[in-house]
Amino acid sequence: MPTIIKYALLAATVLLLAWFSVNIKKLDAVRAARTAAGFDATVYANNFWQHKLLPGLDKAIALDSLLGLLHTQKEAAFNNYSHALGIGNIRYFLVRGTGAVTAVHADDVSIGLLNDTAHTQAAIETEYIFGNAVRDASGLIDINDFKNTMDFNNVSVALNTIIRRQVLPAFTANVKKGDTVQFAGAIELNSEHLKTGDIKIMPVQLTLRP
Repeated sequence: MPTIIKYALLAATVLLLAWFSVNIKKLDAVRAARTAAGFDATVYANNFWQHKLLPGLDKAIALDSLLGLLHTQKEAAFNNYSHALGIGNIRYFLVRGTGAVTAVHADDVSIGLLNDTAHTQAAIETEYIFGNAVRDASGLIDINDFKNTMDFNNVSVALNTIIRRQVLPAFTANVKKGDTVQFAGAIELNSEHLKTGDIKIMPVQLTLRP
């Protein structure tokens, strides 16, 4: 076979392989784009909020009861009432309760738990609404139901947006020292370095009474 024909065939083979390579990459990009476009975190979060999270709040443990268990049966409290994605010290609880407003700050509202004999102080977050506490505390969302971690993390962002837009505006506009607040929300605790004197509540439901 003449040398020129050999080079021509070699060049054609290289071009053909390059063409297939480029098209495979383009196809992967298209599929990835379709996957991303197929999931709407806002729609998912709103559906979860309305049909699972809010109806499930009556199953949330009373915060004063949880505090009692944490002091007497810590392991049982974490095993029975907390949720998390995997193995680790950080765990999330879905809680509810009633508190007396002791102070209103720029970033949170301090309350004393009315049903707790020690009137433990807690804080309802009003400014720094971020993280995965609300997404994970109920244990009703499974990461295995999602095609990728970006979709899963975007659910947290969407849930936190609901809190900012629907839960907090009326509360922050009207709350004052001396009010009574019924609350439900999520808290984060470290099982190895437990601190119950600095509880921060990520609110899901807030009701004020003068």
